[in-house]
Amino acid sequence: MPHRTQPTQPLHRPLRLSDPAAPWWLPGGHAQTIWPALFSPAPTLALRRERWEWNDGDFVDADWVQPEPREAWAPVLVIFHGLEGSSKSHYARAIAHAATRAGLRVVIVHFRGCSGEPNRLARAYHSGDADEIERVAQRLHASYPVASLYACGISLGGSALANYVALRGEACLFSAAVAACAPLDLAAGGAAISQGFSMVYTRMFLRTMKRKAMEKLARFPGLFDAAKMRVARDLYDFDNLFTAPVHGYRNTEDYWARASAKPHLRGATKPLLLVNPLNDPFVPAASLPKPNEVSPAVTLHYPRHGGHVGFATGGMPGRLDWLPAMVLDYLGVK
Repeated sequence: MPHRTQPTQPLHRPLRLSDPAAPWWLPGGHAQTIWPALFSPAPTLALRRERWEWNDGDFVDADWVQPEPREAWAPVLVIFHGLEGSSKSHYARAIAHAATRAGLRVVIVHFRGCSGEPNRLARAYHSGDADEIERVAQRLHASYPVASLYACGISLGGSALANYVALRGEACLFSAAVAACAPLDLAAGGAAISQGFSMVYTRMFLRTMKRKAMEKLARFPGLFDAAKMRVARDLYDFDNLFTAPVHGYRNTEDYWARASAKPHLRGATKPLLLVNPLNDPFVPAASLPKPNEVSPAVTLHYPRHGGHVGFATGGMPGRLDWLPAMVLDYLGVK
């Protein structure tokens, strides 16, 4: 890694907001979602895993990208993955690779139960989990007290991150944050992913989510009705049976209403970039916040193309460098 001099000012400075040039061979939001996840090459990462024990008796696993900067002041970028994602997700690898090459210390933090090992408690993770984001931010601040902290959240991770930035205001420990393809209105997103072709995504998510839930039921008898879980067909059913009651919500409606970041975005005081393609099949364009619904600290960028965390550009099989470049550009990193 090349030697870098200590920055004399915060890295964040809003620069250009470009649109990804959607390849002609990826027409529409579904193609731009599916192809990059399955076929566009993502960088290979060298990772060092570290387990963080929480004071509630549970843990999360954090994967540090190698090599790590030697300087204690080197800025830290934490990446929060999406629903059922991990450090293996194509978007996490692409962003982490680019940020490491730019000289940042990069860590991909797994939500509970997503690192390949079941977490210890009945609880898992959810879109409104600002408290979990805060635990991570506090851990990083304690470990690197002289470094600037930055965050990038993708999809569900972006939703939780946006909630944290908006709800904590000046107490937010991140100097700046980026949330990409975050479902900021959970009711609208839940409806969109539960109909038509989007049921393909729902079935994919439920395959692992239901398996993990049944494993928890074996350890915590009475957690939910197993028969109803077996026939749950969409995220509404799953959230009603598991996500909502396990995490302190009355039902799906209560969870989707209270865990949505959109109503809180006027409270953000730290710089927050929201990147939401208008053709994202998970996040309806009509549900996206308007400029008068956010604080001056929030930058809204709604490119026409990109799908859900796709953003492939160039010739087949497509490059995944547009989103990493956008993240680093917003943070002022070259």
